[in-house]
Amino acid sequence: MKTLIEIHALQHFAPSNLNRDDTGAPKDAWFGGTRRARVSSQCLKRAVRSYFGEKKSEGFFSPDELAVRTKRVYQAIADLLGDKRAKDETLAKAEIALSYVKLKATEGGKTQYLLFLGQKEITALADAIHQFWDQIVPEAIEAGGKTKGKGKKAAAGSAPKEVHDRIDSIFNGGKAVDVALFGRMLADMPEKNQHAACQVAHAISTHAVEREFDFYTAVDDLKPEDTAGADMMGTVEFNSACFYRYAVVDWEKLKDNLQGDAELSERGLKAFLEGFVIAEPTGKQNTFAAHNPSEFVAVSVRRNTAPRNLANAFETALRVGKDESFTKKSAERLVEKAKKLNAVYGGDGQTFVLNLTETKLDGFGTSVSTLKELLEKSLHAVKE
Repeated sequence: MKTLIEIHALQHFAPSNLNRDDTGAPKDAWFGGTRRARVSSQCLKRAVRSYFGEKKSEGFFSPDELAVRTKRVYQAIADLLGDKRAKDETLAKAEIALSYVKLKATEGGKTQYLLFLGQKEITALADAIHQFWDQIVPEAIEAGGKTKGKGKKAAAGSAPKEVHDRIDSIFNGGKAVDVALFGRMLADMPEKNQHAACQVAHAISTHAVEREFDFYTAVDDLKPEDTAGADMMGTVEFNSACFYRYAVVDWEKLKDNLQGDAELSERGLKAFLEGFVIAEPTGKQNTFAAHNPSEFVAVSVRRNTAPRNLANAFETALRVGKDESFTKKSAERLVEKAKKLNAVYGGDGQTFVLNLTETKLDGFGTSVSTLKELLEKSLHAVKE
């Protein structure tokens, strides 16, 4: 039985630049024939992972239940062995040990690309390097100064089998909640990839938007009083939009990625749903402080069915009249679309709705009054 947990949210941000492109402009997209504001899924997932960090600080997650995305894994291993081995030797051993599984180091002492590793995996790598310290040695040098073999194959081939097998077995996701949810790709070890249990859509505005420009100046506080004029000037692009946000979690896949740990899976799901609602991108927030909570959130728990993104409720860009709310009109559109699709394709399951817009649900789920109640009822439905 396949259980899907889908979350739909409407969130209207005041003027802001939450997620910008390479020119500094707010990201956007062409949808339904009009230009829409956009926040990328990568940006939204980063915000949720940062929220997980806050949950760790609160004790909700232990440090080894999360992962890090880094090129500095050698340094992380050296830090863990800091009281047992000399730093420079550990860095060298770590580079050799990871070369056994085809992960090569650059001249700067970093991996060639970002690795998304569970903290348990990093700790296990440090333990293995400490245990097999004397067996982890540089490649043999032949007469003429050449190493045996070439490149990654030579590095892997020079590893003692026992050491290679131990290092190779460590890359299992480490029961890290964020790796289990968002997945990972290891280009040199595709067999160690982990398919994500969660999919996150790019958030798009429910209505058309146009970019606006804020012209600013800055004054040198220490310049002579008789000197007029600004000492710096420029522009910042921004927009304001009501975003439709969507994500879906495959419950069975999440448990599978967490090696069958149902308790950790439940905590991970709760933190993800909570983070999806609360966590915000940080782009230009010091300039705009657009901390505007979602005012309509629906969580659906459905079984043996396909995911259902409701973005097409806004295929025709929303327009509102005088004194009308974009968020309320968006909620009405969303409810209408969900009911239409349920009528045609079926929608067995349970939906819980946190609704601050006074939109009539008219059979679209059960209304709840707080985020806490939304999470509790959703998790209860998952376990039924």
